[in-house]
Amino acid sequence: MSGNIVILILITTDSHLLSPMYFLLANLSFVDMWLSSNTSPKMITDFLRENKTISFAGCMSQVSFAHCIAIGEMVLLVVMAYDRYVAICKPLHYFTIMNLKRCTGLVMTSWSIGFTHGISHLVVVMQLPFCGPNKIDSFFCDMPLVIKLACMDSHYLNTLMNAECGIVALTCLTLLLLSYTNILITVCQSSKAGVSKALSTCTAHITVVMIFFLPCIFIYVWLPQYHLIRQFFCCVLFCFNTSSKPNHLYTEK
Repeated sequence: MSGNIVILILITTDSHLLSPMYFLLANLSFVDMWLSSNTSPKMITDFLRENKTISFAGCMSQVSFAHCIAIGEMVLLVVMAYDRYVAICKPLHYFTIMNLKRCTGLVMTSWSIGFTHGISHLVVVMQLPFCGPNKIDSFFCDMPLVIKLACMDSHYLNTLMNAECGIVALTCLTLLLLSYTNILITVCQSSKAGVSKALSTCTAHITVVMIFFLPCIFIYVWLPQYHLIRQFFCCVLFCFNTSSKPNHLYTEK
């Protein structure tokens, strides 16, 4: 979190870092701070005490905030990929296309999509009947695990919610792949100097995308039934690595 705070301070105070790329990077750092803060403090305090409980309101907050911030970050990564596409494929029109008004609008769009997604999940969970025992086999409240606590057949609801999340994630991943494919095609047709500069910029972006999406695939697709391995990936990759990835990658570029 400290690295993200440093990035925010540097970008907001340094007049040389007012380009669209750094504006989006500041927003990514801000989102990452919230993503890690949603679950990490409660997890750390639970490590230090024997009675590991969470209130119903706290659990619902974790569910809604986790989905809101995660989906918002997915959309923001698409926006950053589009920014690199314009910068590399249409360099003469870059500052015309990626002006402050458009960048702000794209960032607000990412927040709006994330907020709508999080609220929709919260509304669904609030209407479920819970009759106990309300025990979750994880260190934070996650949507599939909370649905399993409901006193009803939750198979179809769980499938529906996973499908909805999968569609959003797959759409973002497809747009990311399209952006970077176009970038690679343009780079291959450029000079060696242009190739080196473009790849040095895009490598950090692609690495961040992999760090974000790969844990999601492991957690929700490949390892949903292996609780210990699933919790390890949640803890190490999704909480701590996510919060530190921008300052380790972008600032070293």
